[in-house]
Amino acid sequence: MNAPAAAGTPIDTLALVEERLGYRFARKARLREALTHSSAAGSGRRIKRSNERLEFLGDRVLGIVIAELLFKRFADEGEGALSQRHAGLVRRETLAEVAAELGVGDWLTLARSEEEGGGRSNPALLADALEALIGALYLDGGWAAAQAFIRAHWDRRIVEMRGPPLDAKTALQEWTQSRGLGLPAYQVTKTSGPPHAPTFEIAVSLAEGAPATATGSSKRAAEQAAAERLLARLIPQPDQP
Repeated sequence: MNAPAAAGTPIDTLALVEERLGYRFARKARLREALTHSSAAGSGRRIKRSNERLEFLGDRVLGIVIAELLFKRFADEGEGALSQRHAGLVRRETLAEVAAELGVGDWLTLARSEEEGGGRSNPALLADALEALIGALYLDGGWAAAQAFIRAHWDRRIVEMRGPPLDAKTALQEWTQSRGLGLPAYQVTKTSGPPHAPTFEIAVSLAEGAPATATGSSKRAAEQAAAERLLARLIPQPDQP
């Protein structure tokens, strides 16, 4: 059994977290739970509950807050454009970026094996923890607390969005179809890792040319990464001859 790196988040760390979040929790237990990875919780351990339930809640709260902000700011855009903006703002990469800016990785309670495996800098783990923190803010302080936190860290990103972003798969499909090259084909070439944390290897190919391959913690993430690699190969960058 993997032992937790710590029995729980220390009081002084909780005070630092509250300062960085801009919110003081009425129930510190909610904040501790949000910072507890599943590897450090479970039967027979001093810490019984992980942040997975709060992650579920925070994901939904984040989604509706971002949807409302986009709805109000881009009043002339249709559902499709708003959906593209929304997807770019709530995707794992954006969440991990915000979490890294805050220093979330330093606050987490992890099993020793998870920590030694680089868990504190794992983008997926950071993204999940940030969603859990949003869920904890919502439960402890209601809509106003969660919305204030999200606005503090997403308003700038919304303002800086020039146009609805195209995800890599969509961009690749539009590029190939505009040139009569047909649709890209995606294939799972390898699956590895434990059942609770699998890694997928995906290859994307066109009718001609070598495929591009990438890995991810989900098929969708691996497909996006593979599409990005193939696009980078197909479209010359400005600094390339």
